[in-house]
Parts: sequence; C-alpha cells; structure tokens
Amino acid sequence: MLGPEGLTAAAYEALPEEVCRDIEVVDGAVGVNPAPRRPHQKIIRRLSYALEAACGPELAVEFDVDLRLRDVPLLNRRPDLVIYESSLDADAVLRPEHCRLVVEVMSPGSVTADQTDKPAEYAAARIPYFWRVENETDDVRGLTVFCYQLDPTTRAYASAGLHKRKLEVSEPFDFALDLAELL
Repeated sequence: MLGPEGLTAAAYEALPEEVCRDIEVVDGAVGVNPAPRRPHQKIIRRLSYALEAACGPELAVEFDVDLRLRDVPLLNRRPDLVIYESSLDADAVLRPEHCRLVVEVMSPGSVTADQTDKPAEYAAARIPYFWRVENETDDVRGLTVFCYQLDPTTRAYASAGLHKRKLEVSEPFDFALDLAELL
C-alpha cells in the first residue's frame, strides 16, 4: 500500500470507509485524528445547520467528508465543515475547485494544523474562504470566529474579520448568527 510517495490516492480509495473517517493524509503520510470532544461536535453540527439554511440550494454543507487537495503526493484533509457546489455528483471526489468555504473548529490537539498548516494548504488549493472557530472556554465569551478570504495574487488568506458574540458576513453569502446558538 505504501510506495516511495507514501499512501497513494488509489490505495486510499481502496481503504474501508471506517478507516478513512479517522485519518488524514499529508504528503502521503497517514495521520490519525483523535475523536473530537462533544462541545466541538456540537459547534460543528449547529453551525452546519445554520449555514445550510443560509447558503441556498446551489451550495451543499457537509461535515466529516474527505477533501482531496492533491493527488501526488496525496494530500487529503477532513475539514470540520465544507460548503461546496450542490451539483457535484455524490460519488465524485470532493476537490478544492468545488469548494466555496472550509471551516475548522480548533481543538487543543489541532492548534498548529488549524492555525497554520490547513489554512496554507486550503489557500494554495485556491479555496476562496476559510473560517476558523476557536472555543477557549466552552461558553459564548470564549467563542471567536476568524474569517479569511483568499488573495488570488498571493495565494494566501487575508483577514476578512474577527467575530465574537455575533457572526455577520456578506461573503461568501449573507449570513448572520448569534454565536451563543452554537453552544
């Protein structure tokens, strides 16, 4: 299964679904993701429902799905939330060109990945928007959403706002949410 370039896209696709749910592949190297805490999962679930209601029928919102950023060497992430074109066939591999927004909810074990690694990878793959949700205290006072928009000339994210208590944006679509609803 592992060649000189690590785990290949074909080998990954041959793995059982229950194995793929727990791993990400970065440059062919397999990393195991620990199960998130319940508050983390609650934020993801509630945010996904709110986003789904706001983004319209042309976009779909999913959590716990593979996002193939690159085939060789394989770079396969499992973002907390992905907003993508709803016209994408259910059996098609989800790729950056299908995505409008990727959201990561930071956990104690994912600080470096969520603040540094994943944003750089998503930007290099030209995903237009990235949000990072930080939950420092498990109450609304500690909940912060950092919003970023891709600068196409630098292929890096630029800050599009920091939100506490209320998240209100007009891009990539109109969306407003009292952050207390996520907890």
